[in-house]
Amino acid sequence: MAVNAGPVAVAQRLREGMARGVLSFPLTGFRDDGTLDPDGFRRHVAERLAASPGAVFPACGTGEFFSLDEDEYRQVVTIAVEEAAGRVPVVAGTGYGWAQAARFARVAEDAGADALLVLPHYLVAAPQDGLVAQLEQLAARTPLPLIAYQRGQVAFTAASLRRVASLPTVIGLKDGHSDLDRLQRLTLAAPEDFLFFNGAATAELQARAYAAVGVPAYSSAVHAFAPEIADAFFAALRDGDHGTVDKLLRDFYVPFVELRDRVPGYAVSLVKAAARLRGHAVGPVRAPLTDPSPADLAALGTLLAAGLDLVGAAL
Repeated sequence: MAVNAGPVAVAQRLREGMARGVLSFPLTGFRDDGTLDPDGFRRHVAERLAASPGAVFPACGTGEFFSLDEDEYRQVVTIAVEEAAGRVPVVAGTGYGWAQAARFARVAEDAGADALLVLPHYLVAAPQDGLVAQLEQLAARTPLPLIAYQRGQVAFTAASLRRVASLPTVIGLKDGHSDLDRLQRLTLAAPEDFLFFNGAATAELQARAYAAVGVPAYSSAVHAFAPEIADAFFAALRDGDHGTVDKLLRDFYVPFVELRDRVPGYAVSLVKAAARLRGHAVGPVRAPLTDPSPADLAALGTLLAAGLDLVGAAL
């Protein structure tokens, strides 16, 4: 079992990484028959790490956590930890109810993960007391630092976030709602050292707006298939190069989001298809997701080529 560095040290490493680069959410590789492809996943993670992300988040939403059994999850997290080799933090996904989340948390701890991203609970809506209790129950069962993820049926009030942030091992919040009024209230309610990052689907599209309310860090699904584009956007945003930001948004990100929005689940399916177009052995998505139609795949190929041309990279 790995010795965890503790919430303060992990939070500091994440803070440093978030200032240096995007947060990478690798794709879980499957073979054509739907079985896990550990070797393909290892190559994919190694390629993401070569692009110098701020941290790696295996087995999260983009990594199809919802489709993995515990043994597959163990392999995915273990491979990510081995490939990262301490260079960047590894934050594994966990979720469902707190009982199942605690089981996955034990697996992640044994595999050497640095922290956990707590994905929204399954199915039911819950009051604020229940949202807080979910994290309290999980925090009582794992020493790993926790990052809450508000999206879907999970949305914290400022009062609830203060309660969550008072838990010693809860170090941050990933926001997927893009409600900037609510988010501003949350950042003002949280302790000064509490971590926030933009977790909207295709987060670059809203990165400037998030930065304006004090949340400049973000996760990048594009980094999973085109780190050249993701890194060019990150650098332009960091350096205040608004012309380049606008060009990348107008000519790549906005058309990508419009294609993504055609079919439910394309937020993962298109990312995986784009990685395959670049020769990465990530395989298909698992049900209930579906791979893109031939017409959408052709449109994706054209868009990907155009995006890579914008940053001088090859398909």
